[in-house]
Amino acid sequence: MIPLTALAAVVNASALGYRLTEGWDWGDCYWMVAITIPTIGYGEVEPLSTAGRVVTVFSIVGGLVVVQLTIQNLLGLSESGYFRQLHRRRLLRWLRQMNNHVILCGYGRIGREIAAQLSREGTPLLVVEMDPERRDAAEAKGLPVLLADATLDETLIEAGIHRCRSLVAALPNDAANVYVVLSARAIAPRCRLIARSDSEEAERKLRQAGANQVVSPYVAGGRTMAATATRPLAVDFMDLLAGSECEVEEFQLSDNPAELGTLNGRTLAELDLRGRSGALVLAIRLPAPAVVNPYTYRGSSYGGTPTLVANPGGETKLAPGQLMVVLGSKRQLARFQELLGSAVVSVEQMPG
Repeated sequence: MIPLTALAAVVNASALGYRLTEGWDWGDCYWMVAITIPTIGYGEVEPLSTAGRVVTVFSIVGGLVVVQLTIQNLLGLSESGYFRQLHRRRLLRWLRQMNNHVILCGYGRIGREIAAQLSREGTPLLVVEMDPERRDAAEAKGLPVLLADATLDETLIEAGIHRCRSLVAALPNDAANVYVVLSARAIAPRCRLIARSDSEEAERKLRQAGANQVVSPYVAGGRTMAATATRPLAVDFMDLLAGSECEVEEFQLSDNPAELGTLNGRTLAELDLRGRSGALVLAIRLPAPAVVNPYTYRGSSYGGTPTLVANPGGETKLAPGQLMVVLGSKRQLARFQELLGSAVVSVEQMPG
């Protein structure tokens, strides 16, 4: 600020000098200063008096010195990372207001695809990346990026983990993803965590660390290719669904029977959720059975295997802890959630 203040002082002092010595209006005074300080040399506005020439010399000398110092200081600020720090401060202020967003840890090949898909869906997204080149690549796509280590607690807190919709650990290293999941689960017990894994052992450890969902790019890619080979119509249908107004959401029912109220134990036929909302129940995932010495988190057992009931019939009964996968428009899904009322503890939109 000091060089800029000095430059402003020279400009205003020179204009005032012309005003007092030559009696020009302020427009002519500032125009004379504008063509004098950078030594453009357009010529005098009017013939100058001796006092006016003294003011001109002051403008030239003072301007050259102050402008040079200003340029040097600006270059020094740029080299020291000052403007990058200002950008980070603005980002942190913006993050404090961010809510219901997705935190993406890692902007590698998998992270780029995740970010592209979420951006197409209009989901608020924050990228956490340590590599400057990947940071620049994400910013080139218009994405907000926090240049920091995602394995650190302070980074996750800065990223707004307490206010986010979910966190995706897509770092290229399995150990780093495990560390991110451990840190995130300790800080925000109710946050939904999705992690990438490259092996079955890593998948097991990620689930033990508290990941809600673990995805292997190789397994997912293989399944998609196999499905394309044997069931191409089903894959095409999912692609068409992604481009329509229909969405698929997961409704997690409470584990507390009291919160289910009159819904507990009633069948889908009795509730007539399809007729009253227009939304279609695609599947219901039953809670995992209890096992001996399970890896437990928030009272949920990771030792058992949950059961998925696809295309449930009208005789299917609602029970605590179930997860309902429902298809419909936004209006229909909102009506479906309204009918379930307090029985729903969380709602997640399925990607794609």
